[in-house]
Amino acid sequence: MRLWSLHPRYLDASGLVALWREALLAQAVLNDQTRGYRHHPQLQRFRQCADPQQSIAAYLWPVHAEAVRRGYRFDAGKIRSSETSPTLPVSAGQLTHEWQHLTGKLQLRAAAWLDRLTCHPALAPHPLFTVVPGDIAPWEITRESK
Repeated sequence: MRLWSLHPRYLDASGLVALWREALLAQAVLNDQTRGYRHHPQLQRFRQCADPQQSIAAYLWPVHAEAVRRGYRFDAGKIRSSETSPTLPVSAGQLTHEWQHLTGKLQLRAAAWLDRLTCHPALAPHPLFTVVPGDIAPWEITRESK
């Protein structure tokens, strides 16, 4: 499961579809509708919220909006709540780590998409997140943490 902190506009078609599916799975986990993935580390930041279900719904809406912008037909009826939620912090180090991870994936599966991306010095986060100073998140699984 990869719930990107990066803005969904950076994802290629495969990545955006995968994010939609994985975020819907995360929503099911946080709503106690499935037994799998209950202990997935990426869910920690949502569980730390006052209303985890509202936060994951607020995460899903911008993913849906990006899909609509591209002409895809993601079913908004699958999102269980409204669009609003307080923003969550994401560290600049986490965004950089995710950018490096994503560009590695795109080099292999969608080099043309990667060539079209323009990366500014300040990466845009997913709209649910506000960038704060810091390193990679403690819940992130890296090669060094395995």
